[in-house]
Parts: sequence; C-alpha cells; structure tokens
Amino acid sequence: MLEEAFHIFAKFGYYFQMNLSTADRRLLNALQRDASRSQSDLAELAGMSRTSCWRRIREFEEAGLIEAQVAILNPKIAGFNIQVLVLVAMTEHTDENRESFERHVSLLPEVTECFSVSGERDYVLHVLVADMDAYNEFLNARLLKHAAVRSASSTFVLRRVKYSTELPL
Repeated sequence: MLEEAFHIFAKFGYYFQMNLSTADRRLLNALQRDASRSQSDLAELAGMSRTSCWRRIREFEEAGLIEAQVAILNPKIAGFNIQVLVLVAMTEHTDENRESFERHVSLLPEVTECFSVSGERDYVLHVLVADMDAYNEFLNARLLKHAAVRSASSTFVLRRVKYSTELPL
C-alpha cells in the first residue's frame, strides 16, 4: 500500500517529506559518502541488521529519496577544462517557450545542471567543455540559436572552492 502511494505521488510530481530515524540518517549519510559499500558495512554503520538495511534502501528508492547511485568523475581528468555558469534570459515568458527551452537544454550534454531562477535572468546553466573553441561552438551554435533565448551571459569558473552532493541530514 505504501509503495503504491509513493508511485502515485511521484507520477503526479508530488513530493512529501519522509520522517527519518537516527538509523535512517546514518544509513543515508554513509550512502552519500560511498554508495559502493557492502550491505554489511552499511548495516553496521547505521546500527541495523543487514535485512533491515536492505529493506530501508529499497523503500528509499521506491519513495524517490534515493534517485540514483552513480560514480562522480573528475571533470579535469575527463578532459573538461572549462566550467561556465551561463545566465539565460528568455524572449517571452510563455509555457511554450519554457517547455521548449527546458527540453532543448535537457538534450545538451555540456549542460550538467539547469536551474530556473528568479531575478533578472530566467535560467542558470552549469556547462562543462574542453576548451574555449568548444564553448564558443556551444554558445553560438546551440544555445543562442534557440528561439526562446533572448540573451546569455557567461561567468567562467576559476576554481571550485567547494563541491558536495551530500544533503546535510
């Protein structure tokens, strides 16, 4: 019954906050630091039995709390030497423009994050590219050519001071 409710909420884009026990928080913190740990390791860190640990992880996945378990790559070693924060202004604020732009951006592999924001600009994109030529191509041939984009301004990242995927549970 609970799983069915999770699926119904997720299907319609509704989210609800889960009540997490101390053991749940320990388990989730351990997963956020290293999701490749063994079930035994995770259970011990969380103070749970192995079976309870496995069941809770599955429940977190079903509820959408755990969205994915991934490997985090180093962009420089992978050949992405330039990171850019791109602020985008739209031509018009219509549902059609917004949906079209968001669909377009979701297909651009250089864009690792896209935020709809308030203020003078409408979106902030985090873009990774190999070099300035690649950024110039991305900006002029792929981003600015979209009909919904009025303008874009680029801020180049000099160095990353902090990066974390961990939620402060």
